[in-house]
Amino acid sequence: MEVNSELFKSNHLYSLGALGFVVLVLVLSSARNDPLSDVPGPWYARWTELVAKYYWVTARKSIYVHNLHLKYGPIVRVGPREVYIADPKATQTVFRIKKEFPKAQWYLAFAPFVLTIFNTPEIPIHRRFRRLLSSPLSETGLKSFYPQVEHKVDLAIEGIGKEFKTRGVADVYKWWFFLATDVIGELSFGEGFCMLESGKVNQYITDLQSVGKLAAYRSAFPSLLQISMRFGIPLPVLSNAQTSAKRIKNYSKESLKRHAAIVEKEGPGSRPTVFTKIYDAEGDDSITQDEMADNAQSYIVAGSDTTSNTLTYLTWSVCRHPEVKARLLKELEVLPDGFTYEDMRQVHLPYLENVLSETLRRYPSVPAGLPREVPEGGAKLCGHYIPAGYTVSTQNYSLHRNPDAFPDPEKFDPSRWENPTQVMKDSFIPFGGGSRICIGLHLGKIEVKLAAARFFKAFPNARVSTLEGMKDEDMSQKLFFLSTPQGHRCLLELY
Repeated sequence: MEVNSELFKSNHLYSLGALGFVVLVLVLSSARNDPLSDVPGPWYARWTELVAKYYWVTARKSIYVHNLHLKYGPIVRVGPREVYIADPKATQTVFRIKKEFPKAQWYLAFAPFVLTIFNTPEIPIHRRFRRLLSSPLSETGLKSFYPQVEHKVDLAIEGIGKEFKTRGVADVYKWWFFLATDVIGELSFGEGFCMLESGKVNQYITDLQSVGKLAAYRSAFPSLLQISMRFGIPLPVLSNAQTSAKRIKNYSKESLKRHAAIVEKEGPGSRPTVFTKIYDAEGDDSITQDEMADNAQSYIVAGSDTTSNTLTYLTWSVCRHPEVKARLLKELEVLPDGFTYEDMRQVHLPYLENVLSETLRRYPSVPAGLPREVPEGGAKLCGHYIPAGYTVSTQNYSLHRNPDAFPDPEKFDPSRWENPTQVMKDSFIPFGGGSRICIGLHLGKIEVKLAAARFFKAFPNARVSTLEGMKDEDMSQKLFFLSTPQGHRCLLELY
């Protein structure tokens, strides 16, 4: 028995030793064949992306990656198959139109249940959507929507004024969200959500927010959703999101049907939307009702928080800097009473443009990485070869803090845009870049500039409030894919 026991122990040790040797060989082999072995980064990034995912789901990945850039330089490895770059020249390579870097599959997990102009990684599908949907959202195409946007802005300014009179402060974060969401809702469905009138969020937006809250977890752990759906494993949080997604789809389709019926009855000029021109299109110029509903949903998601958060940080920043507000008010004096957006286009308002650019730089609505897949043939970025199929991400949070482009980057300074250098332009991508640049950027700019101008003309003495415990920390950015104020409010006093 003792002999057998010793033999067992000996064999056991030999087995463990052999297993350890195999593991060591595999590790060394993997390290030797690792095409990203020369890319700087933390040691664990070669083996796992769990650390990066942890920071992602806790809304701190942008800061985590930025700190890695500060330590390792303009290119840094964050996982076995992903690198981040914070170099203007390399960024322009990634966003070039020729030999595109397509969107990574990550977007399908981030925005599931639909296939839209925003999340499709397939270049032909995106080109088709872009060809069909871009015209109404161009600078020229949006002119017919000026009156609708102006009416919504009037309602927002009126709501802000009324709230201040009854409450002593006005929460512009809330009102700018109502504005942006009602605008894109009306331009998508032919009818708004009436949140500016009611002062409340409706069910559709509640459902969108419910689905959106899980975006970080879905994109970090997509297999959970796939397993749950494939095998019917009940995951309450995911089930609730799927229920919300079904209600969203039904609401979108029913709204589009109602609008189509109105257009058929009253003519194509009644209640124009961004889809009006393609209702009766045929063949290659047509789009299905499902595609229309899905893209309308993506417009509302992409066009509500982004625009409202930009407006929130713009008004807050201007109110915090008296010298900025004084200069802006002086410039706005050229606008007549009851001015329209067309009036704004006819005069020169460069400082308003600079204030908007600085807000987008300092407080980007999309601070997170924009993952792209390296195309066939690979790419050389920042002196390192990245193979085809690997993921390259850039993030505005770091690019917009490039001290070579933006000296004293934490300072809110609109005057830096008076004579922008080429490196500033190359480092500034608030709407993404290349063929995947945000399709709604022109609409967003119209809303922000019009609302900001009318707000400061109506309330020139607006200032940041300290009532109800409001403090600067409430406005620190919570950094998921989209950013939002930590306190979910921005209280101002108007007189």
